[in-house]
Amino acid sequence: MVTNSQIQRVSLGPVNNAVANLSPGYFALVMATGILSVGFHNVGAGVLSGALLGIALVAYVTLWALYIWRVVQFRSHVLRDMRDPEKVFAYFTVVAGTDVLAVRLLQADLPGLAMPLVFFGAILWFVFGYILPWQVLMTRDGKPILARTNGTWFIWAVASQSLAIGMSQIQPFFNDGAPWVGLVAVLSWSVGVALYVGVAILVTLRIIHYGITAAQFEPPYWVSMGGLAIAVVAGANIVDMQSTPMVDATRVLIAGTVVIFWCFAAWLVPMLIGAGVWRHWVSKVPLAYTASLWSIVFPLGMFAVASISLGRVDKLPIVEAVGDVALVGALLAWLLVLVAMLSGTGRLMLAQWRASRKKEN
Repeated sequence: MVTNSQIQRVSLGPVNNAVANLSPGYFALVMATGILSVGFHNVGAGVLSGALLGIALVAYVTLWALYIWRVVQFRSHVLRDMRDPEKVFAYFTVVAGTDVLAVRLLQADLPGLAMPLVFFGAILWFVFGYILPWQVLMTRDGKPILARTNGTWFIWAVASQSLAIGMSQIQPFFNDGAPWVGLVAVLSWSVGVALYVGVAILVTLRIIHYGITAAQFEPPYWVSMGGLAIAVVAGANIVDMQSTPMVDATRVLIAGTVVIFWCFAAWLVPMLIGAGVWRHWVSKVPLAYTASLWSIVFPLGMFAVASISLGRVDKLPIVEAVGDVALVGALLAWLLVLVAMLSGTGRLMLAQWRASRKKEN
């Protein structure tokens, strides 16, 4: 029996179908590529960092084009995702991807491009932070929301921390020290920490009450580690900011938390690797390309950057060495996922070409 969804896929064609079902979290590609570019810039690998920045810029522009196409042509699909507790928080990758890219552009001495992105990211964070959770809370389809919490919810916290980093990086461009920049930086960092704790409690309750299967343990659960790692980087950046009333009031507190966050993030890494072994090796869940795989690469890259930054600031050579190893591992993961993505894109374009030929004949 042919279902309505199968008929729709045939009528749309391969490319249109791919756009209609485009993952809300695809900007994790920009997040992953951007943070690797930041990491390699920090260790002095300028050529590699520049190449990654170029790829991140292309991906950012391309994804915006695809997202706009999806909104215009497949509005019902977008609205469906916005009301789905298992998908809606993935839209926060747009915020985080924008801010990560802005930070790397600032490192490249391109404030004319970077600062508008930081402000754009701030607007997106504010708007998404109220609209998207409201969509989840208003969902009334008979299914319990708690049972559908997952790793994508942590991206809300990551988006908040990415804004804190962006704000801390643009402060030097204001002559008066910009007290409002310090206020927004501390506010978004604090909100990010609170959101992380809240989401962690909800995800833990979901696992306790409803359990979790190997198939349900998807790549975005890695963001539970990435959320801590980015809190380390954001906190360290705030500690290094120029004096403002809000920064001065929280500097000691924030400085005292970043090491704790890093330790917990490091503790989570072996557990997440073990969960991956359980998912694919023990439970035989097929390992195939999905956009959510970028949600593994970003936390790895973020952990590497956090480790290198913390190791240098607090003079902890072993932590910095961990970061160097993690950066290489993140690059290898990025290459594997990139090859899988390009291979899938090639097959999609081939299918579209064949469909066009068939239609012509």
